[in-house]
Amino acid sequence: MNFEKEQLLELLAQIAPNRYLQAVLIILLFFGLAKIIDVIITRVIKKWIEKTNLKLDDQVLAIFHKPVFLSIILFGLALATERLEFKETINFITLGGLKTVAIFFWAAAAARFLKLLLNLVSHDDSRFKLIQDRTLPLFSNLLILLVTGLSIYIIFLVWAIDLTAWVASAGILGLAISFAAKDTLANLFSGVFIMADAPYKIGDFIVLDSGERGAVTNIGIRSTRLLTRDDVEITVPNSIMGNTKITNEAGGRHEKFRIRVKVGVAYGSDIDKVQSVLFDVATNFPNVCKIPKPRVRFRAFGDSSLDHELLCWVNKPVLRGKVSHMLNTAVYKRFLEEGIEIPFPQRDVHIQSASADNADIDLYETDCR
Repeated sequence: MNFEKEQLLELLAQIAPNRYLQAVLIILLFFGLAKIIDVIITRVIKKWIEKTNLKLDDQVLAIFHKPVFLSIILFGLALATERLEFKETINFITLGGLKTVAIFFWAAAAARFLKLLLNLVSHDDSRFKLIQDRTLPLFSNLLILLVTGLSIYIIFLVWAIDLTAWVASAGILGLAISFAAKDTLANLFSGVFIMADAPYKIGDFIVLDSGERGAVTNIGIRSTRLLTRDDVEITVPNSIMGNTKITNEAGGRHEKFRIRVKVGVAYGSDIDKVQSVLFDVATNFPNVCKIPKPRVRFRAFGDSSLDHELLCWVNKPVLRGKVSHMLNTAVYKRFLEEGIEIPFPQRDVHIQSASADNADIDLYETDCR
């Protein structure tokens, strides 16, 4: 590489003896080279790749196209800087800045490429069982941290910063931070465990022990976000999510959610007819799943009614409130049509006179159904 660079400088010295003119020629040369490679990539390689059935090669080309183009230009600028023979300090700062820009673009490209590979291997359950859709955010965040840390390390080397003192200071500083930011660290580790264990995933409807219910919209390192049915976003620290009881309504064998419609009918009603009407209402309801089939259960002899329960399923937990409302309305209208009475508590007070020798009045109450 040094031999080729010396040959290039000798050739430029023959063309233009002035070093400033040589620097301009170097910049123009590498800019032209970058444009030629850009044309080759966009007009030749890209068209050839578009003919293939794979989407991966298109995405890889899109990721590394810009870093390659910029790297050629930055290399030309660095070579021109060396040719100008600035003072050592100016030369060091200029080259360090150019290298830092190159590291930034290549680190961003590497992060995008690794994310692309993660998405690819997450769909191959037979070979990569650990990397799945539910653990993808965890590995994605870890890769970003790895690429960021490696990039910072290389930047330190570029600027000739001694890492020994930094490592020693980082140990003392880390100890102080661990005490000062224990809540933040608790959220961080809880977020990692949540992503690994995956008690819920994005899109699931969950109910917290404190009563909040909503759809999971984001699982981050620090917190989990829920969107309630009131379109209000709730941010819950992961340390709380990791130490509370969570009901995942979208979990289990399938995402279908069972709703219960409780209704009581008057004593003396034809319970066979009641059960048939309830089953018919649920069976012909458009938002109720056909599989599993709706069920009707005679639950108890209540104080005022014969208590029945209609059990049916909806495709998603988000439909619970809407379908419950519509089913209650449909059941009430159908009961009116069929002449089935829905009772309400009534209380009669009977006054019975005592014997003539005792003027006390015995009052007692009975429930009339």
